[in-house]
Amino acid sequence: MLDLHVHLLGHLDREVTRGNIRLFLDEAKKKNLVQIGFADHDMYWNDLNLDLIRNVAEEYPELQVRIGLEVDYREENEELIRKRISSYPFDYTIGSVHEISGWFFDYPEEEEEHLRRDPDSLYLEYFALVEKAAASGMFQIIGHFDLIKLFKIRPRTDVRILAARALETIRKQGLAIEVNTNGRYKPVQEFYPEPKLLELIYQMGIPITLGSDAHEPSTVGRDLEEVVQQLKLFGVKEITGFAGQRPHALMFKNRLIGE
Repeated sequence: MLDLHVHLLGHLDREVTRGNIRLFLDEAKKKNLVQIGFADHDMYWNDLNLDLIRNVAEEYPELQVRIGLEVDYREENEELIRKRISSYPFDYTIGSVHEISGWFFDYPEEEEEHLRRDPDSLYLEYFALVEKAAASGMFQIIGHFDLIKLFKIRPRTDVRILAARALETIRKQGLAIEVNTNGRYKPVQEFYPEPKLLELIYQMGIPITLGSDAHEPSTVGRDLEEVVQQLKLFGVKEITGFAGQRPHALMFKNRLIGE
C-alpha cells in the first residue's frame, strides 16, 4: 500500500520538526504502508524543510519515504512553478486545480456560488484547467481529478464527456491520476474520481496511484484498503509509485508487493 498525498504542514497547523515527521511515519507503519509521500502545498514553500524529512526517513528503513509537492496550478504562475520544481530533486509533483479565474471554489463558504453557476459550464471550465496543468509537462500526478464535484453538484452532461479532453491529455503525457479518499469527508461523500470516471481511466490505460490527502497523522492511509478492493473489481492489477520523478509499478497479489 502507498499514500503519496500527505501534508506534513497541513494548512500551517504544525511546523516541520523531527517529532512531527515521526508522527506521520509512525502512522504509515501502523497502516502497513510500503511507500509514503509528503506533498505539501506549494503556497507554503517558505515553510518547507525537505532535507529534514529525508534525514528522519533514515530512521525508518522499512518505509519508502518520498518527497513531493502539491502545486496549485495557475497558468500565469508557470514560470515560478517550474523554477521551484527544478530547485529540488522531488520524487514527484502533483498538479491540482483549486481555483477558477481567481475563485477558490473549494472553500466551504463557496457552496452558494456553486449553486448559482451552470453546472456544465463550471465543469468545463474546471476540466479545461486540469487539461492545461496536464499539458504543462511539470507534473507526474494529477490530484483529486474531479474536485469540482465536492459540493455534490452534478453536471447535466455525462461527466465522462466533459472530462474527455483532460483525460486524453493526461494519457498522452503519461501522467498518473490519484484516487484521493478525502472526498468521502466532503459534502459529496465520495472518493475522487467517481467510479465511472475511475473505470474509464483504467480502460484508457492511465496509471493510477493513491492518496489520502492527509492533513494530520491520524488520516494517513485512510480508506486506501477499500480503494484497492474497488480497483481490483475494475480489473486493476497494479498501482503506481514514484522515485526520482520516475514511475514504478506495485503489483496486486493477495497483498501489494513490498508489504
